[in-house]
Amino acid sequence: MTTILDGGMGRELLRIGAPFRQPEWSALALLEAPEFVRQVHDSFVLAGADVITTNTYAVVPYHLGDDRFSARGRELAELAGRLGRDAADAVVAATGRTVSLAGSLPPAFGSYRPDRFHAGDAARILDPLVAGQSPFVDLWLAETQGSTREARAARAAVGAQDERPFWISFTLEDAEPEAVAAGQRSPTLRSGESIAAAAQAALDLQARALLFNCSHAGVMEAAIREAAAAFAERTDRPPAIGVYANAFAPHAHRATGEANEVLDALRDDLDPPEYLAFARRWLEAGASIVGGCCGIGPAHIALLASALREKVRLEG
Repeated sequence: MTTILDGGMGRELLRIGAPFRQPEWSALALLEAPEFVRQVHDSFVLAGADVITTNTYAVVPYHLGDDRFSARGRELAELAGRLGRDAADAVVAATGRTVSLAGSLPPAFGSYRPDRFHAGDAARILDPLVAGQSPFVDLWLAETQGSTREARAARAAVGAQDERPFWISFTLEDAEPEAVAAGQRSPTLRSGESIAAAAQAALDLQARALLFNCSHAGVMEAAIREAAAAFAERTDRPPAIGVYANAFAPHAHRATGEANEVLDALRDDLDPPEYLAFARRWLEAGASIVGGCCGIGPAHIALLASALREKVRLEG
């Protein structure tokens, strides 16, 4: 059975005219116009997402600044959790269809920069996000993790006593997606760690799912295959494997590595049918969870949901 995730919150907020700028990114809508956040959730639910993710990705000092985060971080995390919960519950009330809410635990020190990770300061950032979202979420999603150290800090923030599913999603090095897709380079995390190391971290942290996100679609299939190979010898039930790629132009981050300082260009060749073609290859490689990240909108998710569910119906 294929689980369908939602798409990218930030770029969808920008597309529909929500307050949006750097450095606040998607957190600006929480601060100034939270009704737009609910609108995006509703759009992805209507598209057919089985799981939607809270809008807490930018609720970190990197985007808000230390003073505003200290004063309002937990409050904003709670607001994001409530907006997501209300959207998910509305579906159940209207249709009986269950939609799960994932609580986003983002990279605490900026996207694609595992070199900036500081273990001693991670809890100060992650703990308010966990506390604010905890009353509302069905599972935890540590996403866009650039290293296994980041993922371990996220797991520690959630705590071993929390029995809700814990998912880890790593972002992959994608400066040369063609070389990875052709088998000329091995896929790695942004830290340079191997997919085998990511798989082992998922096992160590008792993650229910290992995903790869916010990376070029062309590097994902190789990562899925390596993760599946790493889990192949397990006698117990291994984590599910998933993907939600972004729509950034190739090599968009090679020059500066500063993903949060500018609005990166989006590809013009990743429309919903093209994205579906990638998703079919990901499923064939071993994934069972698919969705989208930055630049992947409701139209992409709607096509994934309709096409992949039709496949299940025909084969079932």
